[in-house]
Amino acid sequence: MSARHDDPHRLRDLQPVLRLRQAVLSAVRAFFVERDFLEVTTPVRIPTPALEDYIDALPSGDAYLRTSPELHMKRLLAAGHPRLFQIGPCFRAGESGRMHLTEFTMLEWYRLEAGYRQILDDTVALVRHCAQSALGRTTCRFRERDIDLAAPWDILGVDEAFRTHAGEGAAAAAAGGRFETLLVERVEPHLGGERPTVLIDYPLACGALAKRKPDAPDWVERWELYMAGLEVVNACSELGDAPEQRRRFEATARLRAAEGRPVYPIDEPFMAALERGLPAMAGAALGVDRLLMVFADAGCIQDVVAFPAGADPAL
Repeated sequence: MSARHDDPHRLRDLQPVLRLRQAVLSAVRAFFVERDFLEVTTPVRIPTPALEDYIDALPSGDAYLRTSPELHMKRLLAAGHPRLFQIGPCFRAGESGRMHLTEFTMLEWYRLEAGYRQILDDTVALVRHCAQSALGRTTCRFRERDIDLAAPWDILGVDEAFRTHAGEGAAAAAAGGRFETLLVERVEPHLGGERPTVLIDYPLACGALAKRKPDAPDWVERWELYMAGLEVVNACSELGDAPEQRRRFEATARLRAAEGRPVYPIDEPFMAALERGLPAMAGAALGVDRLLMVFADAGCIQDVVAFPAGADPAL
């Protein structure tokens, strides 16, 4: 950790943002408890993370630090808990910069008998509630833009966004291995300027745990929320088909092996839960630190965390 992050003057000056964090977390808990969600705590050190193409886990002895609590929470859903939420630390290797930390705080929630559109309704209500509770208003200024959270949110298809801003379709970009680069460099800067933008319906290759669209099986029911170009929430209708999920995990494992990246074992207890059967379900992951960046008009993620693990020492 750099001297800047250890500076006692910096820690003293963080009091307003730490109080803002407290207010946001209190608002989150009140929101979900009022809606009959159960708050849960699942393991941070796990036998294996989910196999996803763009996410690398941190080893911890003979185990890993979780990249997400998703698989354990889905096992609870399979056991009959209909609405769940969790706030806690997650870890991802190689993520360091103005918008990324190796350790960060994630809010995830899931519910049965729901799809990605219902989870979007949750998100609109949650973000507005948090802003009103923590800021006393439903507007905020971030990256020199005034964002109106109370206005109707823009809904933009991923393919349309890529054709408009990147000059090619999203499916072609994904097939050519260019999707993430084009998304970050050409698409994201245009999203969520005056009101939040929801980027919706992703190519199949970009949704390892998402359900296919019934009328377009090469696409998945997934969306991401942006404010002034910053991604804050990722959500989807969750895949409940065990054989298809295993095929996707195996395909990801082959891809990672071909690229010389770590290949994690398939989480067999999670697969067993899928095989026992799950109703329709949907879930979302919200980056708490990033939401705080928006509410505090912070220039980098380190400015809203007291002891930023994995922070870039150059910042």
